[in-house]
Amino acid sequence: MTDRPYILAESTWKVVRDMLYDVAILPWGATEAHNYHLPYATDTIQCDALAAESARLAWERGAKVIVLPTVPFGVNTGQLDIKLCLNMNPATQAALLADLVHALEGQGIRKLVIFNGHGGNDFRQMIRELQPRTTVFLTTLNWYKIGDVKSFFSDLGDHAGELETSVMLHVARDLVRPLAEAGRGGERRWRIDALREGWAWAPRRWTEISSDTGVGNPEHATAAKGARYALEVTSRVSDFLVELAAADMRDLYTDSAD
Repeated sequence: MTDRPYILAESTWKVVRDMLYDVAILPWGATEAHNYHLPYATDTIQCDALAAESARLAWERGAKVIVLPTVPFGVNTGQLDIKLCLNMNPATQAALLADLVHALEGQGIRKLVIFNGHGGNDFRQMIRELQPRTTVFLTTLNWYKIGDVKSFFSDLGDHAGELETSVMLHVARDLVRPLAEAGRGGERRWRIDALREGWAWAPRRWTEISSDTGVGNPEHATAAKGARYALEVTSRVSDFLVELAAADMRDLYTDSAD
């Protein structure tokens, strides 16, 4: 029997056949440039590691969770002119998600968590469209937004900066190039006030906002910071998984709106 029965890719039919799973977890990453020091698979590697650890913690508390293979392609429409940034359009993601949910539903799994690790992915509208057509309860989370990020990191850049680099130093140190090789991750900001202030939104054209593909300075990243934040993430996610596994889908709301 696998040492990690909560990881589908490592499990056999003999193990899976008789197991009654409460929650499936679908990690979803991306394949894109991450400055000069992090690999293209950064989002996928982090999803793999953090989803697995969250599942381990939940499993040890009795929640029968199963982590599905990570989807390695995300929405990268703003990076199509960067070599080998591989884009999957939202409509394609929605179709893939619908197919997977259909399979899970037919196999009796009624709860799915999309464990997202890429800022270009947004599954909320897909869930709104798909939920009325399935009995599988659908929910999504962005692991890099869990907790008070400011209490862990001084630079809050959102791509290949201090947060991502620290977590990668924790989960896959051998794949991180020396920080002396990294670009500074400077970002050219919007000239239009509403877009710069964040209350209006438009996708960023990556080659116009960053010279090294990073947004955020990784200079002060450390494995210790990554370990502390990973613990925060996986502890909170495991709590969520345990609660979701035990939840009655017919009784999800409190008795009063007061």
